[in-house]
Amino acid sequence: MGVADQRTMRVGIKDVARAAGVSVGTVSNVLNRPDVVRDETRFRVEAEMARLGFVRNESARQLRQGRSRTLAYVFLDATNPFFTDVARGAEAAAERAGLALFLCNSNGDPRREDRYLDLLHQQRVRGVLITALDYANPRLRTLPEQGTPVVLVDHPADIASAWCSVAVDDRLGGEVAVSHLIEEGHERIAFAGGPLALPQIADRLEGARRAMLAAALPEEDLVVLETSAQSFACGREAAQRLIGLPPARRPTAIFCANDLLALGALQQFTLAGVAIPSEVAIVGYDDIDFATAAAVPLTSVRQPRDKLGQSATELLVAETTEPDHEHQGVTFVPELMVRASTRGQERRGARRT
Repeated sequence: MGVADQRTMRVGIKDVARAAGVSVGTVSNVLNRPDVVRDETRFRVEAEMARLGFVRNESARQLRQGRSRTLAYVFLDATNPFFTDVARGAEAAAERAGLALFLCNSNGDPRREDRYLDLLHQQRVRGVLITALDYANPRLRTLPEQGTPVVLVDHPADIASAWCSVAVDDRLGGEVAVSHLIEEGHERIAFAGGPLALPQIADRLEGARRAMLAAALPEEDLVVLETSAQSFACGREAAQRLIGLPPARRPTAIFCANDLLALGALQQFTLAGVAIPSEVAIVGYDDIDFATAAAVPLTSVRQPRDKLGQSATELLVAETTEPDHEHQGVTFVPELMVRASTRGQERRGARRT
């Protein structure tokens, strides 16, 4: 059988040992403890591995050791730059720990999320990071019981619960956003976001309501526009709903639960000839890179997206390596980045604590 024919078959350690004239144990040492093998022998074994096209069966090795070298991040929407930025931070932390990170886009579909959770458990990943649709999901809650640690990303958790968490104080973020609009002279304000069942969206709305209450403004002057998703298209729809209101009832400002919604609203207002910010002011949330690049630079509540991913991964790695690890909840403070979409002069780091 020629080399070309051999490469059409799965080459194993025994094949390499036979070709190199060494024992199977020596090949195993070259793979796992090369420092104990003489250079001449190691070079010969490595040359035969290359010639035969040997590929290490990493999955089998991990199963024998009982420890995977992979983590996974299950998130809501691959089209949202917020999640790609979080994933970038998580990936960097995983690489520092010598691990790989799988990315799993649930696309806002609970059945898809469940399939990923089942698959990740079957693949015996070391641990799972997740921004979930429903944190009461039984599949999610049973993962730690089955030996797969979970860290919640962008959602606070009870420290006594079965997992660690990292989050931004979204109630504070919502309060800061609407307080800014009130300081700019707006009294009737819209909130756009959804679904409201998502805890992050509900918390941002609660923060907006707290700001209205603190300013002694009527609760009904916060007009809630629930959206089906946190997308650019839904932002355009929300803006069109505002445009359709009678002028006397129309809010003069809108706080959007994320920047994609805000950018969609900005486009729709612009197409309708509504001046930003003189007729309608806009605040977004997340402060993605596109916020500063918009035709009217967008005021936005900044989340430390890469730090969320890094911190979550570090907690997950600690849970899998430290026997005395205790669950932790890490909460970051949001920052309001004021730009042209709300009349204020552009300034950086308007942090409210």
